[in-house]
Amino acid sequence: MSKTKIRRPKAETPKGFRDYFGAEVTARKAMLDRIAHVYHRYGFDPLETSAVETVEALGKFLPDVDRPNEGVFAWQEDGGAEGKAGDWLALRYDLTAPLARVAAQYRNDLPSPYRRYAMGPVWRNEKPGPGRFRQFYQCDADTVGAPSVAADAEICAMLADVFEDLGLGGDFVVRINNRKVLNGVMEAAGVLDPEDPSKFEAERGIVLRAIDKLDRLGEDGVRALLGAGRKDESGDFTKGAGLPDSAADVVLAFTAARRENGAGTCAELRRLVGDSKIGAEGVDELEEMAALLEAQGYGSDRVVIDPSVVRGLGYYTGPVFEAELTFEILDEKGRKRQFGSVAGGGRYDDLVKRFTGQAVPATGVSIGVDRLLAALTAKGRTQTDADGPVVVTVMDRARMADYQKMVGALRRAGIRAEVYLGNPKNFGNQLKYADKRGSPVAIIQGSDEAERGVVQIKDLVLGAKIAESATLEEWKDRPAQVEVPVADLVATVRDMLDKDRAG
Repeated sequence: MSKTKIRRPKAETPKGFRDYFGAEVTARKAMLDRIAHVYHRYGFDPLETSAVETVEALGKFLPDVDRPNEGVFAWQEDGGAEGKAGDWLALRYDLTAPLARVAAQYRNDLPSPYRRYAMGPVWRNEKPGPGRFRQFYQCDADTVGAPSVAADAEICAMLADVFEDLGLGGDFVVRINNRKVLNGVMEAAGVLDPEDPSKFEAERGIVLRAIDKLDRLGEDGVRALLGAGRKDESGDFTKGAGLPDSAADVVLAFTAARRENGAGTCAELRRLVGDSKIGAEGVDELEEMAALLEAQGYGSDRVVIDPSVVRGLGYYTGPVFEAELTFEILDEKGRKRQFGSVAGGGRYDDLVKRFTGQAVPATGVSIGVDRLLAALTAKGRTQTDADGPVVVTVMDRARMADYQKMVGALRRAGIRAEVYLGNPKNFGNQLKYADKRGSPVAIIQGSDEAERGVVQIKDLVLGAKIAESATLEEWKDRPAQVEVPVADLVATVRDMLDKDRAG
């Protein structure tokens, strides 16, 4: 008689998702805590919203997607006994759409302007790739209800302070542009009609996405996308905006308009927008932001006006900005390249209007948490509790209460510690466990030590160093294992940890 084979689920992470373990989670929390400290210093309040929103509330604002709701993880609720269709719900794809809903829902209760920051995971139902996951962390700060570009300038200053606070001073630049200037250039290029904004909408979308790829494709690649289209190395063809060469020249001149200083850049932009009223308004706003930032001490070493910044999202209505890390790393082929963008944002005055019918000014920034953490790791600037816990080993199972008493004393002193709770029969396995946990110290007390009221304290960090390279004199000066009275346990462990951290 044959036995039915039990089908067991595969123990594997779903495609496009990943797991985060101890050190990485700790490093991310430490980084987010420091960012939150800067946001708090600027007067922003934390906000936590549900991971789930109605599809209607999320709306048609998913990046690079033409049809509403595509690219989200969505499902329909049961409509109940009446047979009515239930609501469509979805995991949030960013932290801005939930903010727009909150600003509309609680508009009578919240202060205006409302300044908030939010941190957490978001989900996008997109094709995963190397370094591109369907779940990732974002860290946002936004001001809702402030029409002045002083709010945009403040976001840029705060972003600069975040990087300074994280130890990246000299390794970043915040680049600023204005969507109104780009609209003025498009008007001059003949792909924006102020009397009929819906005209040429598809072409403008292609132009925006093309400029956004300037760093990756270069001028020739962008020119192809502005014209008939571009075929990539794999043979895939991307349809272009169909602009004539003269119009493409105007757009490319715009991306190359950056000069040695902000005043020179603004003068060139004013020339390019010509008679466009909206374009001139955008240049005015750039000049005002530059003046406000300069007054606070944020010069061109940290913040620059850069016309190549466009931000791909269609909902930006004014200033746009990106934070770029300027130090070099090696790519997967061993070539040197700049680390690149880790944050971006801008003004989006029409997003809350979807709910209220009234224009509500808003501006904000989103930091790509995983990319910024990777940058800090590459620079050796992550803050982690690298040490595992002190491990109290178990020599006699019947004396578990004594071991728990020791670990309790260590914990009350603020020292991370645990009792070994596996099978204590093989002492070597306990030390292997401590090694796997990254434990700096092991506590050992057998029956002999218990009778004499002492414990053995083993410095695992120093022990590893001695095994590698320490001289006999160094070992004699500071042995890797000491015996002390139980009363001195906490003080000795703390002293040992301090010496290990000092190197």
